[in-house]
Order: sequence, then structure tokens, then C-alpha cells
Amino acid sequence: MFDIFHSGEETLISWDTIGNIAEGRKHLGEEMSVMVYRLYEYTIKAELSHRYGEKAAKILFCNAGKSVGKAYASHLISQDLPFKEFFKTLQELLRVHKISILKVETLDDRTEDEILTREEDVDCSRRSFTGETHCKYDKGFLSGILSAYKGKEYVVTKIDSWTRGSCVCRFQARVNL
Repeated sequence: MFDIFHSGEETLISWDTIGNIAEGRKHLGEEMSVMVYRLYEYTIKAELSHRYGEKAAKILFCNAGKSVGKAYASHLISQDLPFKEFFKTLQELLRVHKISILKVETLDDRTEDEILTREEDVDCSRRSFTGETHCKYDKGFLSGILSAYKGKEYVVTKIDSWTRGSCVCRFQARVNL
């Protein structure tokens, strides 16, 4: 059993929870509409914000994304690959799974800080310009992926967004010192 999904000591979910999608969705397949995904995500976020406050909802989404990012990287990508190969594999997986088009804009070999961009992401590409950033789940997801691969905790900050008028979502990833 693959149980990377946890919060503190409590295991919340395992990789096995996903089940056999190919067998369970013989006619519909693995894909679903981005519209429906966004409806799921946004209504869950709204409900959490309503019940527990917006700050708590953002923390929960970021933590959930981090757990999934760690599981995604650990389960689907060899942790022994050199960074360029790891990243190339990650880019291909994100494209195959239709999550986003990921690019490294800058990489500081000394500090291991990175600027990453995501295009056509499932969460917010072509959303209305609201002036506020979204993608708390995405920040956590990228943090989890980098943390799993590099064996160091990463803090990811969103520095640009579709909802702020950019044509990409841009994230800064830094080792948590």
C-alpha cells in the first residue's frame, strides 16, 4: 500500500484509494471535463471557506496539494534521475495527464531556487481577471513534487497569475531553511 497521503501521524488516503480507473471507466476513460473539475474544486473551496474561513480553506487546499504532489512524484517518477531527466519526465506526465504545461524559467544551482511557469493549467487558465491569486492547491502540488524529489522541504509562492492578467501562472520555489 502506498500511503504518502498523510497529515501529521494520521493517514488520510492511500494511492490504492484511486482504484483501477481503466476497469471502472471502461467506456468513459480517464479524462473528464476541465469545466467539471473546476466546478468540483471551486465549490469545495467555497464550502470550506464558508464553514471554516477563507484562510483555513487556503491552508487546507495547499496542504492537500502538497500531499498529492509528494505522492505523484514518488509514485510516478524515479527519484534517482538527475534533475534534468526528472523534470523532463515530470513535464511529460503533466502533459499526458492534461494538468498543465510546466517550464523552468530560472534555476539557481547554488540555492536550488527555481522560477516555474505553468501554461494551460487545469485550475485557472483563462479565468476572469480578479486581481487575486488562486491556485493554493497548485502551490502545494509543486511544493510536494520538489520536496519528494529533492528530499528537502520547498516553499512555493505564486508570483504571477492568469487572474492578475498574465498569460501564465508563475511560481517561485525555494528550499525552506
